[in-house]
Amino acid sequence: MAAIRQKITPFLWFDTQAEEAANHYISIFKNGQILDVARYTAAGPGTEGSVMLVNFELFGQQFLAMNAGPHFKFTEAISLAVDCQSQDEVDELWTRLTEGGAPSACGWLKDKFGLSWQIVPSRLIELIQGSNRTVAARVMSAMMTMTKIDIAELEKAAKG
Repeated sequence: MAAIRQKITPFLWFDTQAEEAANHYISIFKNGQILDVARYTAAGPGTEGSVMLVNFELFGQQFLAMNAGPHFKFTEAISLAVDCQSQDEVDELWTRLTEGGAPSACGWLKDKFGLSWQIVPSRLIELIQGSNRTVAARVMSAMMTMTKIDIAELEKAAKG
């Protein structure tokens, strides 16, 4: 297994889909790559030769995905937030990540593996963290009515 070079690495528990999930994610996000795949040995507990760990990278962030059985499932208590620079990026990621998954509210979704994502336009953060608290409140109220975040609607809300 390649050495992990970052201090904190998200570790994702899958039943049997670690490699499939890693390949799915690197097909969606630019600059993604599989760094290494480790397989179970005769010592187990998985079937000898089957995928145990997949070390992959998205935009320089490393992740570990492990096939460890059906004991644990993903919940919304942990999600991966993606900073998006445009509505096109929001739309593309939303479409790709909801395939086989499910949209939620306020820019959240679950992918086909049950992992929760937040698809967040940078403009939303700029507007709600801005110094004009009235604008921030209007934008936040608008965002709370959305499933996928719509930057044009946020801008309308900001103008009042």
